[in-house]
Amino acid sequence: MEIVAKLQKQFMDFISALYRERFLDDQFLQLQKLQDESNPDFVFEVVTLFFEDSEKLINNLAAALQQQVVDFKQVDSHVHQFKGSSSSIGAQRVKNACMVFKTFCEEKNIEGCVQCLQQVKHEYFLVKNKLETLMRLEKQILAAGGRIPDLS
Repeated sequence: MEIVAKLQKQFMDFISALYRERFLDDQFLQLQKLQDESNPDFVFEVVTLFFEDSEKLINNLAAALQQQVVDFKQVDSHVHQFKGSSSSIGAQRVKNACMVFKTFCEEKNIEGCVQCLQQVKHEYFLVKNKLETLMRLEKQILAAGGRIPDLS
């Protein structure tokens, strides 16, 4: 069981760093609380859906910003959706980047929007990498016969 204790400590240290570095906020903790024996893959499923939706939204945003005449209403709609989905899983830095992005949409500032898209993509891929690492740690803990540490 020494391996389980080591993995659990690694998990707790990693998730603490995610909160400290503001990759995640308390909404992620709320998601974790909804996971139980009846739905052991809840967080994994929600995070996976977030990944799928985010990739589509990033592609839609890139396509919308490359149009000859940019439809800022459409861009704002995509950004709003991205902000909502990142907020719902607690991806704080992505949500914050979306908030700045929305400001540039309201100003119809194409250069600002293009820069914000790069920032949103950067923050998204960072948090995606971190969440994939966290999910791998969870699977390793469970495979070793352990339980995921309680975060509350």
